[in-house]
Amino acid sequence: MISTHHPNLPAPADLQRLCQALAALDAINSPDAEYRYYTYTPEWSDHEAVFEMSDGEGDQLLVLFRPEGCVINGYLLGYDEPIKTDLIRGLPIAFQEFMLGEPVASIGTTFCLWHSAQGAWQIGTVEDEDNGSEELLDIFDGNPATYAEWATEYYTDETDRVPITAAAVTPLYLHETLTRAHALALNNELTDWPALAAELEIIGYPYAF
Repeated sequence: MISTHHPNLPAPADLQRLCQALAALDAINSPDAEYRYYTYTPEWSDHEAVFEMSDGEGDQLLVLFRPEGCVINGYLLGYDEPIKTDLIRGLPIAFQEFMLGEPVASIGTTFCLWHSAQGAWQIGTVEDEDNGSEELLDIFDGNPATYAEWATEYYTDETDRVPITAAAVTPLYLHETLTRAHALALNNELTDWPALAAELEIIGYPYAF
């Protein structure tokens, strides 16, 4: 289990590659961007990229990547928002504008953690361990089965699509070049290859089809 109190997360560079893979997987599984959980914007701002999880019902996760490292802002409905200054106590200056500005200020913050040049994941002054962070952070466990299980329920339930397997997810977790065969193993209903290619160009994920 991954949480703010058990931050067994990958290092920033590895986490960024995983975020690109998750965004690519969702682009494959949901050609309609409206229904995706995971997106990745490599040019959020100068020298900044952002990964976002949004369930459409209020829960939201933003991960900012900068040359100095990365910071994660999480918000879950039903959990109290701690005092912001406590949550970000010790936060490097490079991440403060993101955590104090928009869209984070409007979304809200129930947990926050960051990784900088000090070489470890850190949190501020947090007394309540029950902040729900494991609900949003477990997708970062690096296990293809975690995504496969979730995506099968979310994308294939009550459809004719075949279940999504860990074996089909694994090549993307390894950042292998995406082929048509790889993509069809995840979503056998894909037809608009130019649209998928355009999405992968934005995400920065390699493909050849």
